[in-house]
Amino acid sequence: MARSYVHEARRRVGPKRERIGPIIERLAAEHPDATIALRFRHDLELLVSVMLSAQTTDVNVNRVTERLFEKYRRPEDYLAVQPEELEDDIRATGFFRQKAKAIRGTMKLLVEEYDGRVPDRLEDLLRLPGVARKTANVVVAERGEAQGIVVDTHVRRLSQRLGLTRKDDPVKIERDLQRLVPRPDWNRFPHLLIWHGRRVCIARNPRCESCVLNDLCPASRVTVGTVASHTRA
Repeated sequence: MARSYVHEARRRVGPKRERIGPIIERLAAEHPDATIALRFRHDLELLVSVMLSAQTTDVNVNRVTERLFEKYRRPEDYLAVQPEELEDDIRATGFFRQKAKAIRGTMKLLVEEYDGRVPDRLEDLLRLPGVARKTANVVVAERGEAQGIVVDTHVRRLSQRLGLTRKDDPVKIERDLQRLVPRPDWNRFPHLLIWHGRRVCIARNPRCESCVLNDLCPASRVTVGTVASHTRA
């Protein structure tokens, strides 16, 4: 029964390669303000902000970094204080001991091997302690041309609901999306899904009736007749 429903839903919305263009266009029109919510002034602040954002909200990170970035301006500043002091300064972001250890390890490597600068290449960013692929992708994308596609909880959930991937592992989801999303859209595509996930395609109660993608989404709860009325040219 479930398989039959899923098959029928996918047949109704059409192949994903035909849908990806309209999906991006509609989301871009619906969320023209879809950009990173973290506040930063340069590459080092961007890197630290993204590292702190794990398991907490961007609003919370911005609240913490407003003071943090006045105190810590260079990699050396993070290494000049005792670990406990840095832990206290980032305590409100949660998991502060692990984050402080990762930040200090990253700053040490930046000083020793990168002249105190945040490296450009994804491969180099992944060498930094506490910097996983998602963090590295965010940093690279915000600095210019994306080398991958950021996959967070919103991107994973919406990609699955839209039938763009059947995978659950973020790395495998990213590979599926890279094959599907045109490279010029790699920067903005995650932001579009993230903001749509926050505003419309909410985890527990998606607002399918007001979603601009309801006729392109196999998981839509809107009936066929209603979908027709929402379809855009």
